[in-house]
Amino acid sequence: MSMKSHPAFLLPGDEIRIISPASAPEKDYIDKTAQALQKLGYKVTLGKNALTVYHQFAGEDNLRLEDAQSAMDEKQVKAIFCARGGYGSIRIIDKLDFSHFRENPKWIVGFSDITVFHSLLNGQYRIPTIHSPMPVNYESPAFNENLDQLNDLLQGKLSAVQFGSHSLNRMGVTEGRLIGGNLSILHNLQSTPYEVDAKGKILFIEDVGEQLYHLDRMLNNFRLSGKLDSLSGLIVGSMTDMKDKKRPFGKSAYEIIAEAVKSYNYPLAFGFEAGHTENNVPFILGADIEFRVSKSGSEIRYS
Repeated sequence: MSMKSHPAFLLPGDEIRIISPASAPEKDYIDKTAQALQKLGYKVTLGKNALTVYHQFAGEDNLRLEDAQSAMDEKQVKAIFCARGGYGSIRIIDKLDFSHFRENPKWIVGFSDITVFHSLLNGQYRIPTIHSPMPVNYESPAFNENLDQLNDLLQGKLSAVQFGSHSLNRMGVTEGRLIGGNLSILHNLQSTPYEVDAKGKILFIEDVGEQLYHLDRMLNNFRLSGKLDSLSGLIVGSMTDMKDKKRPFGKSAYEIIAEAVKSYNYPLAFGFEAGHTENNVPFILGADIEFRVSKSGSEIRYS
């Protein structure tokens, strides 16, 4: 990958630290995930506050901040696995000191609320991160398969990611840096130092539990702010458990997205299995990729 700062790929025996920067996780899921990572040959440690509970959060802000800062600064930690999303990363992100992390970058792994970390690191510092299931997803039927896929990425085995065709796809081939994550989080980061710079990028979006009209509103916000017309490509992951009113919006989530970008001509692909879905395929954000959409399906290939 051609990146300004590239975290080192992992070797057997390297240390992975599990932290909880957002909502409180279940201890059982963390324990089982730690055991699975140990079977893959890694040393696994927990942030000292990873199992703390403070209302809906994994401890008060200062405790979550302490764990995140320690994991980023300690040289022996080679990857940081976030226990779950939920809510809370935005409350601590501006208080973190990334000076040591920028000199010795390491993989940050997670999705959903962890989009806050992805957006900052991919954007401000051009450090790649991994969009991936977390310990909270341990009971998903695809978790073990996804963990093997994640392990390949951590070890530098960067295979192409392929997924099927969709009737709303727009064909084409493009290259660019892959950015994005959870659409609601990206929308919340607008007009902050951590908002995505979409110009010339390939954007990935996914979401869960949103009202369809809110999805439409977020996309129009991106359209009016110029983010949609400056893209090189758009990849749409799962739009899970989307809600509708008693008087229906009249379009599906995918139809709403297709309408928002219908006047542009960059490649567009729906149905990438990533996000709040059972098979949450891990992939690298912040990496330069080639993105192909054809009648037979779509492909992400790391440059």
